[in-house]
Amino acid sequence: MSKYDVIVLGSGPGGYVTAIRASQLGFKTAVIEKENLGGICLNWGCIPTKALLKSAQVFEYLKHAESYGITVKEGSFDKDFPAVIKRSRDVAATMSKGVQFLMKKNKIDVIMGYGTVKPGKKVEVKDKDGKVTEYSADHIIIATGARSRELPALPQDGKKIIGYRQALTLPEQPKKMIVVGSGAIGIEFAYFYNAMGTEVTIVEFMPNIVPVEDEDISKQLEKSLKKSGINIMTSAEVTKVDTTGKGVKAFVKTAKGEEVLEADILLSAVGIKTNIENIGLEAVGIKTERDKILVNEFYQTNVPGYYAIGDVVPGQALAHVASAEGILCVEKIKGLHVEPINYGNIPGCTYCTPEIASVGLTEKQAKEKGYEIKVGKFPFTASGKANAAGTTEGFIKVIFDAKYGEWLGCHMIGAGVTDMIAEAVVARKLETTGHEIIKAVHPHPTMSEGVKEAVAAAYGEAIDI
Repeated sequence: MSKYDVIVLGSGPGGYVTAIRASQLGFKTAVIEKENLGGICLNWGCIPTKALLKSAQVFEYLKHAESYGITVKEGSFDKDFPAVIKRSRDVAATMSKGVQFLMKKNKIDVIMGYGTVKPGKKVEVKDKDGKVTEYSADHIIIATGARSRELPALPQDGKKIIGYRQALTLPEQPKKMIVVGSGAIGIEFAYFYNAMGTEVTIVEFMPNIVPVEDEDISKQLEKSLKKSGINIMTSAEVTKVDTTGKGVKAFVKTAKGEEVLEADILLSAVGIKTNIENIGLEAVGIKTERDKILVNEFYQTNVPGYYAIGDVVPGQALAHVASAEGILCVEKIKGLHVEPINYGNIPGCTYCTPEIASVGLTEKQAKEKGYEIKVGKFPFTASGKANAAGTTEGFIKVIFDAKYGEWLGCHMIGAGVTDMIAEAVVARKLETTGHEIIKAVHPHPTMSEGVKEAVAAAYGEAIDI
């Protein structure tokens, strides 16, 4: 039996990052993966979707080339849908190979197969040929991630009712698509397929799309998506589907009654389901609750020597959260001084056009918590860089505590905002005040000036609006 200091079960952005940090700290480390190194994020999520979205963005640029003073003869360009899909898969494959390189560089053993945790700090791995091998470790970290959640009313058949994995690799472009759910996954695919020319309808159960975002952001995104031709139904629920015909029929319950939508394909984007079944939790005695593994602030389960990070534990199911949790977990095992993660300062991003990025409290949440607040907004219509780039949609909104000056929240919608949100994350981490942001010189012309101007607006000092 091979013995390790640390075994990581799963090689997604939680698992492979955890393994690398463990190796850096001097632990003899192995990672177990049943499919592809990099997990869902690199192979079926974060990375390939961004490749698709870039293709869509380039296609839209071509369609609006005249707005930039460039003449494109009609009919001289078109999309090649299979080629777009292939590019996305190639990007994912490249990133997965990059993880393979990192495993070798950090002298981490990669064990391919299906892993099951066992009592006594052991892991059993069944490879593709059915051979079973047992390994042991002083510390076993579970990072098995999650998959597309299925609703009883929306049973996925992989053909007419699909999840995100099938949406990434459709052999041909559908003419009509229904997207159920308007979180990041639903919105990004809705944008991509609409930009490619598919007629898209979004069905959202809540009153606003992207319901976790600030209400002003939700309203602006809805306006932008409708302008681009996407149909949006909010406060609506798909109660049943019919796939007996050529396409799919979705029966949608609304305040006005039932409506029947017809499409070639329905994408179910209603959240995720953790991969915690059949991995040995019951045999080891690891406690779970509501589809999550229970852990303390250092990701230790109730059974000594067993840990869990990422989508399988309570908290935001985001790649960067999983990575941060894994690093903290192994640093704690090493005996380093670590501070628990502040989950109130985790940025969230949606990569449609316009992009969305946010961190901290929404205006509604701040008021519900009893804060007296200062709110500042900067519209990108007032940005020199945005006007030059032709990307004036959207704004930056900031929320401060009026009493002590704490930066409570930052919410952005516009071009490139997912690359700008880190300023607010770092500033909040350092307990920076609004006046320090105002006095920090921002480069001109950039979209990032909008952060300073939004903060200045909150304090009545805005120059450009």
